[in-house]
Amino acid sequence: MNKWVLIGLVAAGSALGGVWRYLLADLINIFVKGFPLATLTVNVLGSFLIGIFFVYCSRSMHQEILRAFLMVGLMGGFTTFSTFSLDILSLFEEGKALFAGLYMLASVSLSLLGAYWGITLMRLKGVG
Repeated sequence: MNKWVLIGLVAAGSALGGVWRYLLADLINIFVKGFPLATLTVNVLGSFLIGIFFVYCSRSMHQEILRAFLMVGLMGGFTTFSTFSLDILSLFEEGKALFAGLYMLASVSLSLLGAYWGITLMRLKGVG
């Protein structure tokens, strides 16, 4: 498969996933205030769907195309939490429970630190 075709599929899927996330979050936020239910919903739904797509893509003769569009593109644009969930489950299935736990802990803690450092840096620069 041509690499540029796959990149185009990822780009198209990402655009659709991002728009889908925006619209779904916008709808949920109309009804729920004060709790990040939209983010929670997107993350749980995305994790559920990537599980479905993972099995479907692995059994398809068009695996490379579907994986690029559905898993990397659509789910990547919708939520990267779905990929995070699949990575952890894959490590557990491979018998690498320690790596799964370390990956989970490192991802959450380092991502929180990264966001904190980014906010702190911008505030030190007088932005925000």
